[in-house]
Amino acid sequence: MDATQTMLIDANKLFREGLRRLLDGSPFSIVAEAGNLREAASIVEQAETLPRLVLVDLAAGSEEEAEALRRLRRLLVDAKIIVLTSELCTRRLANALEAGADGYLMKDLSSEALTQSLRLAMMGEKVFPTHLAALLINGRVNAPTIEMPVSRKGLSQREVQILRCLLSGDSNKMIANQLNITEATVKVHLKSLLRKINASNRTQAAIWALNNGIGGDQMAAPAAAAAATG
Repeated sequence: MDATQTMLIDANKLFREGLRRLLDGSPFSIVAEAGNLREAASIVEQAETLPRLVLVDLAAGSEEEAEALRRLRRLLVDAKIIVLTSELCTRRLANALEAGADGYLMKDLSSEALTQSLRLAMMGEKVFPTHLAALLINGRVNAPTIEMPVSRKGLSQREVQILRCLLSGDSNKMIANQLNITEATVKVHLKSLLRKINASNRTQAAIWALNNGIGGDQMAAPAAAAAATG
């Protein structure tokens, strides 16, 4: 069986060289490399043969980077795109999934675990770090209405802002400071949103937010606009 043609996008040239050697002889062959998503899109647009798998490190976690990932997704409709990064950030994870990524893996994986995860991805599975996968499974089991759109849940703008803060792991005090409200008000909103989405704790709420496309980078502007409403 021919090796899966793979594109590697990472700013670190040494890492790219190391991973290329690591995958040598595996079912995955690095056939194209790029230092960033914009460069990768240019390579894809000129390529005669498109990669079937893309490994990318989202270093910045910015909206510009997310938009660049969406562009690459549009160019590579049939490819699997896996984020391979050194940091597990729920905000970045949510943005990556919303932009079309098929999985999110850590760079501290063993070569065997990486290869197996990529095999699963090529079979159509969503791949995540083991402990995050456990949370996702737990969240779905304990929140049977998790697939319901946010609009049908009747969440207020403030409750959506708090969900985004939960994705970042913020405490009630941190949320209060960011939204310019009291901790008591945060608790009231948190109790309300947990009831609306049928979640029993903050972890389930964060997982619900991930599965419903609620990212964190968009929080600042609406928070400022709604700060006076408490």
